[in-house]
Amino acid sequence: MTIWQAVVLGLVQGLGEFLPISSSAHLVLVPWIFRWPDPGLTFDVALHLGTLVAVVAFFWRDWLNLIAGAFRGSRKVEGRLFWYLVLASIPGAVFGFLLETKAETVFRAPALIATMLIILGVILYLADRRGAKRVKIEKIGLVRSLLIGLSQALAIIPGVSRSGITMTTGLFTGLTREGAARFSFLLSVPIILGAGVVKIPDLLARPGMVNLAFLTGMVVSAVSGVASISFLLRYVRTKSYLPFVWYRFALGVLVLILFFLRH
Repeated sequence: MTIWQAVVLGLVQGLGEFLPISSSAHLVLVPWIFRWPDPGLTFDVALHLGTLVAVVAFFWRDWLNLIAGAFRGSRKVEGRLFWYLVLASIPGAVFGFLLETKAETVFRAPALIATMLIILGVILYLADRRGAKRVKIEKIGLVRSLLIGLSQALAIIPGVSRSGITMTTGLFTGLTREGAARFSFLLSVPIILGAGVVKIPDLLARPGMVNLAFLTGMVVSAVSGVASISFLLRYVRTKSYLPFVWYRFALGVLVLILFFLRH
C-alpha cells in the first residue's frame, strides 16, 4: 500500500465513520473499484482507531461528565446516559465477536455491500421523513437506547453503516436529528475501542504492518473524523438526511453495475 492509498483510505474512513454512508463499505469498495490491494480488516480497524481519537477529542468533555455522572448515581442525566451507552454497546460487541470470521470474508462481497447501501438508504429516508424528531438526547430512555444498541449489531455488514443504522433507529423512535447523531457518536467510542483491543494481538504478531503508510492512514482518519463530526452536528440542526440517501443509492447502483460488468 502506498502513502497516497493510505491517505485516500484515511479520508474515506474519517468522513464515512460519522456520516450515514458506511465507512466499512467504502474501505472495501474503494480498493475494489480502483483495483488496489485489499489492505484487510486489521488495517480497517487501525483506521477506526484514528476515528476513535477524533470522537474522543471532540467529545472529551461530554465523556468526563458522563463518567463523573456514573459515579454520582443514575439519578443524574449524565449518569443515566452513561449506563444507557454501556448497555447499548453490548449487542454490537457480541455480534462482532460471533461473526468476526464472516466480517472478514463473506460480508465483504461488493454485491452484498451495494445492496445494503440501497436498502438502508430507503430505511434512512423513511425514518427521516416519518420520525417525530421531538425527543432530545437527555430524554432518550432505556428502551430507545437498547433498540439503538440492537440495531448497531447490524453494522457488522459493510454497507449498513454503524452511524447510519443507529441514527435511523434513533429517528424512528422519535429522537431529534441532532440527538440521534450525538448518541450515535458517543456510542461509537466503546465499539471502536473494543474492536481495536481485539485486533491488537494481530498487530503485535505482524509488526511489519505498522509502517509509514499505516500511521499516515490513522492520522488522516483522525483529522478528517473531527471535521466530519463537526460538519454533521451543524448540518442536521436545519437540514434532512436526504443527500446521504441519494449518495447511498448512487454508490450502490454504480457498484452493482461494475460488479455485473466484471462478471
